[in-house]
Amino acid sequence: MTSDVLLVGCGDLGAAVGLRLADRGHDVLALRRTATLVPPPLRGLSVDLTREVPALPDLEARYAVVALTARPRTEESYRATYVDGMRRALDALAATGTPPERAVLVSSTAVHGSHDRPPLDDETTPPRPADGPGRMLLAAEELFLERLPTGTVLRLSGLYGGSSTRLLDTVREGRVTDPHRWTNRIHREDAADAVVHLLTRPEAPERLYLGTDDEPAQLGDVAAYLAERLGAPAPPSADPEQGHGKRLSNARLRATGWVPSWPSYREGYAGVG
Repeated sequence: MTSDVLLVGCGDLGAAVGLRLADRGHDVLALRRTATLVPPPLRGLSVDLTREVPALPDLEARYAVVALTARPRTEESYRATYVDGMRRALDALAATGTPPERAVLVSSTAVHGSHDRPPLDDETTPPRPADGPGRMLLAAEELFLERLPTGTVLRLSGLYGGSSTRLLDTVREGRVTDPHRWTNRIHREDAADAVVHLLTRPEAPERLYLGTDDEPAQLGDVAAYLAERLGAPAPPSADPEQGHGKRLSNARLRATGWVPSWPSYREGYAGVG
Protein backbone atom coordinates (compact mmCIF):
# COMPACT_ATOMS: atom_id res chain seq x y z
CA MET A 1 0.00 0.00 0.00
CA THR A 2 1.21 3.54 -0.77
CA SER A 3 1.48 5.70 2.35
CA ASP A 4 -0.32 9.04 2.26
CA VAL A 5 1.18 10.38 5.52
CA LEU A 6 4.84 10.95 6.35
CA LEU A 7 5.58 11.15 10.06
CA VAL A 8 9.08 12.49 10.73
CA GLY A 9 9.77 11.42 14.30
CA CYS A 10 7.71 8.84 16.15
CA GLY A 11 8.21 9.30 19.87
CA ASP A 12 5.26 9.44 22.27
CA LEU A 13 3.66 12.47 20.65
CA GLY A 14 4.44 11.49 17.07
CA ALA A 15 3.04 8.01 17.63
CA ALA A 16 -0.15 9.45 19.13
CA VAL A 17 -0.58 11.64 16.04
CA GLY A 18 0.12 8.74 13.69
CA LEU A 19 -2.33 6.42 15.42
CA ARG A 20 -5.06 9.04 15.21
CA LEU A 21 -4.47 9.43 11.49
CA ALA A 22 -4.43 5.64 11.03
CA ASP A 23 -7.79 5.48 12.80
CA ARG A 24 -9.07 7.87 10.13
CA GLY A 25 -8.02 5.45 7.41
CA HIS A 26 -4.62 6.87 6.49
CA ASP A 27 -1.52 4.79 5.81
CA VAL A 28 1.31 6.30 7.85
CA LEU A 29 5.03 5.92 7.15
CA ALA A 30 6.95 6.84 10.31
CA LEU A 31 10.67 7.66 10.44
CA ARG A 32 12.45 6.63 13.62
CA ARG A 33 15.97 5.52 14.43
CA THR A 34 14.62 2.10 15.41
CA ALA A 35 11.67 1.13 13.24
CA THR A 36 10.68 -1.76 15.52
CA LEU A 37 9.60 0.84 18.11
CA VAL A 38 6.98 2.26 15.74
CA PRO A 39 3.55 1.01 16.88
CA PRO A 40 1.37 -0.86 14.36
CA PRO A 41 -0.49 -0.26 12.17
CA LEU A 42 2.01 2.53 11.39
CA ARG A 43 4.79 1.46 9.04
CA GLY A 44 8.26 2.18 10.40
CA LEU A 45 11.44 3.06 8.54
CA SER A 46 14.75 3.06 10.42
CA VAL A 47 16.81 6.17 9.75
CA ASP A 48 19.19 8.43 11.65
CA LEU A 49 18.32 11.85 10.25
CA THR A 50 21.36 13.40 11.89
CA ARG A 51 23.50 11.37 9.46
CA GLU A 52 21.54 10.35 6.37
CA VAL A 53 18.80 11.23 3.90
CA PRO A 54 16.13 8.51 3.97
CA ALA A 55 14.86 6.71 0.89
CA LEU A 56 11.07 6.91 1.13
CA PRO A 57 9.37 3.88 -0.44
CA ASP A 58 5.79 3.94 -1.75
CA LEU A 59 4.98 7.44 -0.52
CA GLU A 60 2.53 9.95 -1.96
CA ALA A 61 2.18 12.14 1.09
CA ARG A 62 -1.05 14.05 1.45
CA TYR A 63 -0.02 15.04 4.98
CA ALA A 64 3.37 15.44 6.64
CA VAL A 65 4.12 15.87 10.33
CA VAL A 66 7.53 16.71 11.81
CA ALA A 67 7.64 15.77 15.50
CA LEU A 68 11.31 15.30 16.33
CA THR A 69 13.02 14.97 19.71
CA ALA A 70 16.58 16.09 20.44
CA ARG A 71 18.80 14.88 23.27
CA PRO A 72 20.64 16.36 25.11
CA ARG A 73 19.28 19.90 25.29
CA THR A 74 22.23 21.61 23.65
CA GLU A 75 22.55 23.90 20.65
CA GLU A 76 24.57 21.28 18.77
CA SER A 77 22.00 18.53 19.38
CA TYR A 78 19.09 20.75 18.38
CA ARG A 79 20.86 21.88 15.21
CA ALA A 80 21.65 18.29 14.24
CA THR A 81 18.07 17.13 14.82
CA TYR A 82 15.69 20.02 14.19
CA VAL A 83 17.58 21.87 11.46
CA ASP A 84 19.90 19.45 9.66
CA GLY A 85 17.81 16.35 10.37
CA MET A 86 14.57 17.96 9.29
CA ARG A 87 16.26 19.30 6.16
CA ARG A 88 17.26 15.78 5.18
CA ALA A 89 13.70 14.54 5.70
CA LEU A 90 12.32 17.41 3.60
CA ASP A 91 14.88 16.67 0.87
CA ALA A 92 13.64 13.08 0.78
CA LEU A 93 10.02 14.24 0.71
CA ALA A 94 10.74 16.62 -2.18
CA ALA A 95 12.42 13.78 -4.10
CA THR A 96 9.11 11.87 -4.18
CA GLY A 97 7.68 14.59 -6.43
CA THR A 98 4.46 14.81 -4.39
CA PRO A 99 4.30 17.90 -2.16
CA PRO A 100 1.92 17.45 0.78
CA GLU A 101 -1.39 19.31 0.90
CA ARG A 102 -0.86 20.05 4.57
CA ALA A 103 2.14 19.81 6.88
CA VAL A 104 2.67 20.56 10.57
CA LEU A 105 5.95 21.17 12.37
CA VAL A 106 5.79 20.56 16.11
CA SER A 107 7.94 23.30 17.63
CA SER A 108 8.11 24.75 21.11
CA THR A 109 7.14 27.90 22.96
CA ALA A 110 10.76 27.90 24.13
CA VAL A 111 11.29 30.39 21.30
CA HIS A 112 9.34 32.95 23.37
CA GLY A 113 11.22 35.07 25.86
CA SER A 114 10.62 35.43 29.59
CA HIS A 115 9.57 38.62 31.36
CA ASP A 116 8.96 40.05 34.79
CA ARG A 117 5.19 40.39 35.21
CA PRO A 118 4.77 38.88 31.76
CA PRO A 119 2.05 40.00 29.35
CA LEU A 120 -0.10 37.42 27.55
CA ASP A 121 1.92 36.30 24.50
CA ASP A 122 0.25 35.17 21.30
CA GLU A 123 1.28 34.43 17.71
CA THR A 124 1.98 38.12 17.02
CA THR A 125 4.56 38.34 19.81
CA PRO A 126 8.09 38.44 18.34
CA PRO A 127 10.10 35.36 19.39
CA ARG A 128 13.03 35.94 21.74
CA PRO A 129 14.81 32.62 22.24
CA ALA A 130 17.01 32.78 25.31
CA ASP A 131 19.44 30.00 24.45
CA GLY A 132 20.98 27.91 21.69
CA PRO A 133 18.23 25.25 21.58
CA GLY A 134 15.59 27.98 21.28
CA ARG A 135 17.50 29.61 18.43
CA MET A 136 17.74 26.29 16.61
CA LEU A 137 14.01 25.72 16.99
CA LEU A 138 13.36 29.13 15.47
CA ALA A 139 15.75 28.33 12.60
CA ALA A 140 13.88 25.07 12.03
CA GLU A 141 10.56 26.93 11.87
CA GLU A 142 11.94 29.31 9.26
CA LEU A 143 13.36 26.46 7.19
CA PHE A 144 10.12 24.48 7.38
CA LEU A 145 7.95 27.38 6.21
CA GLU A 146 10.40 28.21 3.44
CA ARG A 147 10.41 24.64 2.12
CA LEU A 148 6.67 23.97 2.64
CA PRO A 149 4.64 27.11 1.83
CA THR A 150 1.42 25.33 2.89
CA GLY A 151 2.99 24.31 6.21
CA THR A 152 1.91 25.23 9.72
CA VAL A 153 4.08 25.59 12.82
CA LEU A 154 2.52 24.51 16.11
CA ARG A 155 4.50 25.77 19.10
CA LEU A 156 3.65 23.56 22.06
CA SER A 157 4.07 24.58 25.67
CA GLY A 158 5.15 22.06 28.31
CA LEU A 159 3.84 18.58 27.54
CA TYR A 160 2.57 16.42 30.36
CA GLY A 161 0.61 13.21 30.74
CA GLY A 162 1.81 9.74 29.95
CA SER A 163 4.84 8.34 31.72
CA SER A 164 6.52 11.59 32.82
CA THR A 165 6.53 12.06 36.62
CA ARG A 166 9.13 14.82 36.97
CA LEU A 167 6.80 17.47 38.41
CA LEU A 168 5.05 14.95 40.64
CA ASP A 169 8.39 13.80 42.01
CA THR A 170 9.45 17.41 42.62
CA VAL A 171 6.28 18.05 44.63
CA ARG A 172 6.50 14.77 46.57
CA GLU A 173 10.08 15.52 47.56
CA GLY A 174 9.39 19.14 48.54
CA ARG A 175 11.77 20.56 45.91
CA VAL A 176 9.64 23.41 44.52
CA THR A 177 12.08 26.33 44.58
CA ASP A 178 10.51 28.94 42.26
CA PRO A 179 6.79 29.11 43.07
CA HIS A 180 6.35 32.53 41.41
CA ARG A 181 7.33 31.38 37.90
CA TRP A 182 4.52 31.38 35.36
CA THR A 183 4.11 28.03 33.63
CA ASN A 184 2.22 26.90 30.54
CA ARG A 185 1.31 23.34 29.67
CA ILE A 186 -0.70 21.13 27.36
CA HIS A 187 -1.75 17.55 27.89
CA ARG A 188 -0.06 15.19 25.46
CA GLU A 189 -3.42 13.93 24.18
CA ASP A 190 -4.64 17.47 23.53
CA ALA A 191 -1.40 18.21 21.68
CA ALA A 192 -1.87 15.20 19.40
CA ASP A 193 -5.47 16.19 18.77
CA ALA A 194 -4.33 19.70 17.83
CA VAL A 195 -1.88 18.40 15.22
CA VAL A 196 -4.52 16.19 13.61
CA HIS A 197 -7.07 18.99 13.77
CA LEU A 198 -4.80 21.41 11.89
CA LEU A 199 -3.99 18.79 9.27
CA THR A 200 -7.54 17.73 8.55
CA ARG A 201 -9.88 20.69 9.17
CA PRO A 202 -11.65 21.87 5.99
CA GLU A 203 -10.33 25.44 6.21
CA ALA A 204 -6.68 26.11 5.49
CA PRO A 205 -4.81 26.76 8.74
CA GLU A 206 -2.63 29.79 9.38
CA ARG A 207 1.14 29.47 9.43
CA LEU A 208 1.59 29.65 13.21
CA TYR A 209 -0.33 28.57 16.32
CA LEU A 210 0.47 28.34 20.02
CA GLY A 211 -0.60 25.00 21.47
CA THR A 212 -1.29 25.42 25.16
CA ASP A 213 -4.19 24.95 27.55
CA ASP A 214 -6.61 27.63 28.70
CA GLU A 215 -4.87 28.69 31.89
CA PRO A 216 -1.28 29.82 32.45
CA ALA A 217 -0.51 29.18 36.11
CA GLN A 218 2.22 29.97 38.57
CA LEU A 219 4.22 26.96 39.61
CA GLY A 220 3.33 27.41 43.27
CA ASP A 221 -0.39 27.12 42.49
CA VAL A 222 0.09 23.97 40.42
CA ALA A 223 2.34 22.47 43.09
CA ALA A 224 -0.15 23.28 45.85
CA TYR A 225 -2.91 21.48 43.95
CA LEU A 226 -0.69 18.45 43.44
CA ALA A 227 0.59 18.44 47.02
CA GLU A 228 -2.95 18.29 48.37
CA ARG A 229 -3.78 15.34 46.12
CA LEU A 230 -0.51 13.54 46.88
CA GLY A 231 -0.48 14.18 50.61
CA ALA A 232 2.88 15.90 50.14
CA PRO A 233 4.32 18.88 52.05
CA ALA A 234 2.77 22.22 51.08
CA PRO A 235 5.08 24.10 48.66
CA PRO A 236 5.91 27.80 48.97
CA SER A 237 3.00 30.00 47.92
CA ALA A 238 2.91 31.83 44.61
CA ASP A 239 2.83 35.63 44.63
CA PRO A 240 1.45 37.22 41.42
CA GLU A 241 3.40 40.39 42.16
CA GLN A 242 6.62 38.39 41.84
CA GLY A 243 5.48 36.49 38.77
CA HIS A 244 8.04 36.03 35.99
CA GLY A 245 8.44 33.85 32.91
CA LYS A 246 5.83 33.81 30.18
CA ARG A 247 2.07 33.55 29.85
CA LEU A 248 0.65 32.16 26.61
CA SER A 249 -2.70 32.45 24.84
CA ASN A 250 -4.36 29.67 22.84
CA ALA A 251 -7.06 31.99 21.40
CA ARG A 252 -6.01 31.52 17.76
CA LEU A 253 -6.01 27.72 18.04
CA ARG A 254 -9.29 27.77 19.95
CA ALA A 255 -10.83 29.89 17.18
CA THR A 256 -10.27 27.02 14.70
CA GLY A 257 -12.64 24.79 16.68
CA TRP A 258 -10.02 22.90 18.66
CA VAL A 259 -11.18 22.30 22.24
CA PRO A 260 -8.82 20.87 24.88
CA SER A 261 -10.11 17.92 26.86
CA TRP A 262 -7.89 19.06 29.74
CA PRO A 263 -8.36 22.87 29.78
CA SER A 264 -6.20 23.41 32.87
CA TYR A 265 -3.81 21.62 35.20
CA ARG A 266 -6.72 20.82 37.51
CA GLU A 267 -8.42 18.57 34.94
CA GLY A 268 -5.11 17.22 33.70
CA TYR A 269 -3.94 16.13 37.14
CA ALA A 270 -7.36 15.19 38.55
CA GLY A 271 -6.48 11.50 38.61
CA VAL A 272 -3.28 11.99 40.59
CA GLY A 273 -3.22 10.69 44.13
